[in-house]
Amino acid sequence: MILSVSRRTDIPQYYSDWFFNRMKEGFLYVKNPMNSHQVSKIMLSPDLVDLVVFWTKNPAPMMRRIGELGEIPYYIQFTLTGYGRDIEPGLPDKHELIRIFRETAETAGRDRMVWRYDPVLFNERYPAEYHFRAFEAIAEGICGCTDKVVISFLDCYGKTKRNMRGIPLNTPDEETMRRTGETFVKTAEKYGMTVESCAESLDLSEVGVRHGSCVDPAMIERIMGVPIRVRKDKNQRPECGCVESVETGAYDTCLCGCKYCYANDSEGAVMRRRAEYDVHSPLLCGRVEEGDRITVRRMSRILTGE
Repeated sequence: MILSVSRRTDIPQYYSDWFFNRMKEGFLYVKNPMNSHQVSKIMLSPDLVDLVVFWTKNPAPMMRRIGELGEIPYYIQFTLTGYGRDIEPGLPDKHELIRIFRETAETAGRDRMVWRYDPVLFNERYPAEYHFRAFEAIAEGICGCTDKVVISFLDCYGKTKRNMRGIPLNTPDEETMRRTGETFVKTAEKYGMTVESCAESLDLSEVGVRHGSCVDPAMIERIMGVPIRVRKDKNQRPECGCVESVETGAYDTCLCGCKYCYANDSEGAVMRRRAEYDVHSPLLCGRVEEGDRITVRRMSRILTGE
């Protein structure tokens, strides 16, 4: 089983104590976001968890306890962009985040680090030329700490549109997207990195950007050192190249407050869910209620021959 921690919220930054408590207890609960009375019990035995994929904008709180994973392998997807607090109001200063990226790589190893410059949005404050400068400044700052950077252009989901209300956006044409991808590739190569795209329908391979996989079977095999048996994740968008993983998070719980967020409905929704946070609860920001049905989720190992 590949554990996703988490596409729905920033567990490493805000809920790492909860996560490691659940690893110690050996299970956690996840409610179905489409039916809150359907609760999955996820068993977390080292005999079942093959690898953990962390998604975060600041892993520093988690890294204090990362040794508690023991022999379970992991890698970290670290989102680090050039936006100011008008877009990412809840994050530390970018220079601080570059320092954290470097410190995290020292502990985890560069082979377990993925830099995400994601999403790329355009307006008068953030034109393509701004992104070119910001991308290079970050690439220079984290040079030697990762081999891969993942990019994607902003998709305006319903929640994203609400969160971006009042912030003007320029919809890029294909020429702008290709020029951006090509510039990112040249810059990344300068600092020893390759560029992949995340769930992009536009083919950027001609400018050196290949379609990537965030839950990446090739990367997982390199980290684990053995062949794996996996399937494409049917629960993701058609353009997504990820293989199957088990989600651990909950929507409306991330405190970053990023305006482009697709996982938070509103600041009020986040505050209501956050009020339910209990570091010792099997559920992240919630509780088992009357009428809930708890079902143990079936797990399968990804190692070939098991």
